[in-house]
Amino acid sequence: MAPLFLLSLLLLLLLSFTSVHAQQNITLGSSQGPSNFWLSPSGDFAFGFRPIEGNTSSYLLSVWFSKISNKTVAWYAKTSGPEPAPIQVTSGSRLQLTLGGTLSLLDPINTEAWTPQSVGVAAYASMLDTGNFVLVAADGTTKWGTFKDPADTILPTQVLTPGMTLHSRIIATDYSNGRFILNIQTDGVFLYPVAVPSGFQYDSYWSTVGNTTRLVFDSTGRIYITLDNSTQTNMTLGAIGSMADYYNRATLDPDGVFRQYAYPKKASNQWSQAWSVVGMEPQNICLAMTKVGSGTCGFNSYCMLDSTTTQTTCMCPTQYSFIDEERKYKGCKPDFQTQSCDLDEEEAMKQFKLTTMYHVNWPLADYEQYSPITENQCPQLCLTDCFCAVAVFYDGGSTFLIKVPTATNNNTQSQLSKSSKWKKDKKYWIFGSSLLLGSSVLLVLVLICILLLGPNYTIVRKAVPSLQSSSNLGLPLKAFTYAELEKATGGFQEVLGTGASGIVYKGQLQDQHGTCIAVKKIDKIEQESEKEFTAEVQVIGQTHHKNLVRLLGLCNEGKERLLIYEFMSNGSLNRILFGDVKLQWNLRVQLALGIARGLLYLHEECSTQIIHCDIKPQNILLDDNCIAKISDFGLAKLLRTNQTQTNTGIRGTRGYVAPEWFKSVAITAKVDVYSFGVILLELICCRRNVELEATEEDQKILTDWANDSYRCGRVDFLVEGDDEAICNLKVVERFVAVALWCLQEDPTMRPTMLKVTQMLDGVVAIPTPADPPSSLSLV
Repeated sequence: MAPLFLLSLLLLLLLSFTSVHAQQNITLGSSQGPSNFWLSPSGDFAFGFRPIEGNTSSYLLSVWFSKISNKTVAWYAKTSGPEPAPIQVTSGSRLQLTLGGTLSLLDPINTEAWTPQSVGVAAYASMLDTGNFVLVAADGTTKWGTFKDPADTILPTQVLTPGMTLHSRIIATDYSNGRFILNIQTDGVFLYPVAVPSGFQYDSYWSTVGNTTRLVFDSTGRIYITLDNSTQTNMTLGAIGSMADYYNRATLDPDGVFRQYAYPKKASNQWSQAWSVVGMEPQNICLAMTKVGSGTCGFNSYCMLDSTTTQTTCMCPTQYSFIDEERKYKGCKPDFQTQSCDLDEEEAMKQFKLTTMYHVNWPLADYEQYSPITENQCPQLCLTDCFCAVAVFYDGGSTFLIKVPTATNNNTQSQLSKSSKWKKDKKYWIFGSSLLLGSSVLLVLVLICILLLGPNYTIVRKAVPSLQSSSNLGLPLKAFTYAELEKATGGFQEVLGTGASGIVYKGQLQDQHGTCIAVKKIDKIEQESEKEFTAEVQVIGQTHHKNLVRLLGLCNEGKERLLIYEFMSNGSLNRILFGDVKLQWNLRVQLALGIARGLLYLHEECSTQIIHCDIKPQNILLDDNCIAKISDFGLAKLLRTNQTQTNTGIRGTRGYVAPEWFKSVAITAKVDVYSFGVILLELICCRRNVELEATEEDQKILTDWANDSYRCGRVDFLVEGDDEAICNLKVVERFVAVALWCLQEDPTMRPTMLKVTQMLDGVVAIPTPADPPSSLSLV
């Protein structure tokens, strides 16, 4: 009997120990110090003192994931007031649930450091398995809980209501208030950048607008926003598996991104035991940060987004370094003595040079803009301007020249303090290119010089009064002779395709680079074609964008009318999208974004607004780097700056034509939006819009099938068998929703291309697409 007695006694002791630390109800008079904590019944969560990383003598009163190796913090106590700060205490502090029914944090000298803003007296407290630590009244009602007073994280079953806020940390290991907040307001959910330490709130960089009642993290892992009409807008699609197999949380991270994470409770071949991102808003913080403030990465630095991990990386330009390596949000400082305004031009040219940086952009950062100007004049102007730090060249894409000292003028950092003082109040942003280099601020003052490649080209583009002589064009285009083009094309032998006005041939110039070109030969010379040709030259000569095929020159010799374009080595989207080999998902995403940005430029950003009228895969070409470029946009009816709409004959291609072409209504840029919606679905599904040979009747018309699949919550049907797309199902759902908005029958219901790009980038939330009869509008 003795062994049995000892075993029973040991079991009793173990049960007693567990009941102290994992009891469901914490009774009045209970207390704890830094050496112990209160567990939830399952042991998944703990409430108590957590040592602050790097400072073992300081503690946070917090809730954390108890079974995870790094003990991830899900909640921490803050002071009350308009600018709450985390409560930090030292060894010797204790937390007690008093006999009077209040929760009180006492410092080592018994001074109360914190107590929750609860109403009434608690009968007991409890650390729930949801991660919510609650104070409960005798009647069972919750008087206070950590879910009602969030820090930077929410958990499944947690609900935020208007007036509640998440505040990011300053950095991952510093729980002080950071530079971003998520506000639940009655008119929507907003993400704001804030100034540190004042807390001044700038304009939002992400939002979903509507009469908001709640933000819900439900028990299935889905995070959504509810409106007063019971409409639900997803922020994330939900968990990656059974909630029983994963821990879940959503955190407003220090870089300003609201991310949903999952952590497998058991290791597997597919998932390691680490937090993985399963959803996020905005989708690209580097693109979302705009206007005023220091951005994600801080002044004078730039932001890169890793599309695999979704984490941001901050970088400094050449010969700049971080002010604080740990706190990179403080930005970058020059590692050289900046240019003195006392230098004369000759000395400035000797002491400084410009180094090149690609694939970045600085909109809204210029303090001077020069036009017309030659390629050589622009960098010279920056070098001789003591306030210029960067010269920006626009030629479709953007190339940036950063001013740094020459080798003979490489002064030490100790010389910087006086000459760089003027920079401190200047705030500018850097935004990403197709390589996902994104927004932040760089190099303070920027001089923008807009120019075209070529020895004598300028930005001035005069109207074309006559095409009788190429010398009268006044355009920055090279004038070719017919003989030159006949030789370059080998007698117009290799046909690349046919356009609205003629045939396109491949050619190769007899220059030192052997430049390949595409030559469009205009066959007709009637008056109508003459006018069309004139319009094309005028418009295309003034359009320059990364996602548009560039016009290099023309031939206007006798009755011959030819246009010379840059050659697109990868051909048309039509050729590669519908082939036997499925394009990678990430490439399809980039193609969709590129087409959208090209259309945005045509509609809203070029000097003469353009409606393409025939957006289709055949008119989307791909360069050496598979960057999408829109072609054949010079033949459509144009929208002048003093026009808002136009009537014209039916244009377009079967399967891509907007409904208004067949009605007696005005044609607007929304016809291109409709066509883009069709192409977007084709990119998602890697199939044509019309496939009459499809075995399933409901799949013959892609636009109808996509609408049905979306309405029943099964967009995964559209990408069945596409593992890459399945792993990015949230992006698939977002892109399908954008496409359905573009395909609204009523053109006034369709978004503008500006709104389309914002929705694709995840900068703005997307309401559930309306059916055609709806009155909801996205403009």
